[in-house]
Amino acid sequence: MKKEQRFEVIYRQGIVTDYKIVVDRVTGVNYLIYNSGEGTGLTPLLDAQGNVVVTPVASIATNRSY
Repeated sequence: MKKEQRFEVIYRQGIVTDYKIVVDRVTGVNYLIYNSGEGTGLTPLLDAQGNVVVTPVASIATNRSY
């Protein structure tokens, strides 16, 4: 039986400096991950009003090829 992955990459930009948006498939919370040669950062993704971006769990697609 294949175990479902908790996190899904829904957006990726860059090569050396890499930006990803990752969704928690359980809570729907979106995270921004920044990765460069010097280090990595992680923060919840916020909308224009400063609220955490939450994707409805039922609408999260499976098996994207990022």
